[in-house]
Amino acid sequence: MTRTATQPTTTGWTALVVLAMAQFLVVLSTSIVNVALPQIRTGLDLSESGQAWTVNAYVLVFGALLLPGGRAGDAYGLRRVFLSGSGLFALSSLGAALAPTAIVLIVCRAAQGVGAALLAPTALALVLTLYPDGKRRGTALGTWGAVSGAGGAAGVLLGGLLTDLYGWRAVFVVMVPLALAAGVATRVLVPGDRPRGGSLDLPGAVTVTAGLVALTYGLSGHWPFVVIGLALLGLFTVLQSRRAEPLLPARMGVVAVPNVLMALLGAVWLGLFYFLPLYQQRSLGYSPLEAGLTQLPLALVITLSSWATGKTSRRQVLPVGLLVLAAGLAWLCRTPSEGSFLGDLLGPTLLIGTGLGVAFVRLTTMSSTGIQPADNGLAGGLVNATRQIGGAIGLSFLTLLPSAGAAFLACVFLTLLISALAIRKA
Repeated sequence: MTRTATQPTTTGWTALVVLAMAQFLVVLSTSIVNVALPQIRTGLDLSESGQAWTVNAYVLVFGALLLPGGRAGDAYGLRRVFLSGSGLFALSSLGAALAPTAIVLIVCRAAQGVGAALLAPTALALVLTLYPDGKRRGTALGTWGAVSGAGGAAGVLLGGLLTDLYGWRAVFVVMVPLALAAGVATRVLVPGDRPRGGSLDLPGAVTVTAGLVALTYGLSGHWPFVVIGLALLGLFTVLQSRRAEPLLPARMGVVAVPNVLMALLGAVWLGLFYFLPLYQQRSLGYSPLEAGLTQLPLALVITLSSWATGKTSRRQVLPVGLLVLAAGLAWLCRTPSEGSFLGDLLGPTLLIGTGLGVAFVRLTTMSSTGIQPADNGLAGGLVNATRQIGGAIGLSFLTLLPSAGAAFLACVFLTLLISALAIRKA
């Protein structure tokens, strides 16, 4: 089938601002809930497992559906799929805000994940297509990384503020107008694109989604599902080799290594934003608002680091940034029960923010290098999928550890592994 260009390039930055707002929302919705978890647990009588699945239901479904979401954008039109995702995200956020039971909340969080799986890859694909040349793409991806990093930390701050003032339901209410605004702004300000047509590879989409969900659920302690998940992923591999238009074509192997590294980084990323607010509230006695305010330096440093990284193409910056990240996590893993912000949190979070900004931007850039324009949606879906699935699987393991300090220490070893692989890749 003849492939068509999905989008004209652009000389302005308005479209980037609009699409970055959508990415901010997707990342925000992961971290904004974390600070509210103690209140949600009390309000809906959540178990420890239910508390983790309030986060994982979103992250897992989001990650598992990113490949189909990205390919749907290539096949049916990037902007069209993006708008569908923003509408679903707004509706499911409203459902979560009104949830009367833990089950309803977790189902709505999963529905949020479906909406995000349509939003995130198509937004990144539009950025890759609108800004195709090296310098402008570097600036665009640097901005993208800054927004993503700021969204994670800002979610903790905003979650703390809303939870303190209005209760845990407010963290979901606030996402409704944000999602609607992102959809309306994209409809008005981002140019329409031409779909390339073709089929979605429904068998591939079903098997990879079910396999990833089963695998991650199994790794949280339900071990028979690990076997089911691996079997489904094996079936997915067989089906891909026999399809004329597979969901994940062999030509995407050019970005296999950076996507593996992004999966490992996702475990570190999600683990940090899950355990840091819990440590602050459980061990240090912070209120949700105080926990959120302490994330401001982290958000600022991630933003500045991401923006600066987008301005350079030096390969050495990635392993250096990862070593800085590992140093910050090693410092943080002490987790003293009588710790202070200035003595025990500020220093490590500044190092962590610097390293995260560098790693996210460089790996995103590497994950889109050498990709055909007609595969921009799939590339956007793949890099987001590896980060989210890596995060979900990583969180499943990290929650089995005895303390936040042990989880941070595990993140140190993961970061050192990423650095070693990045040096080898370079």
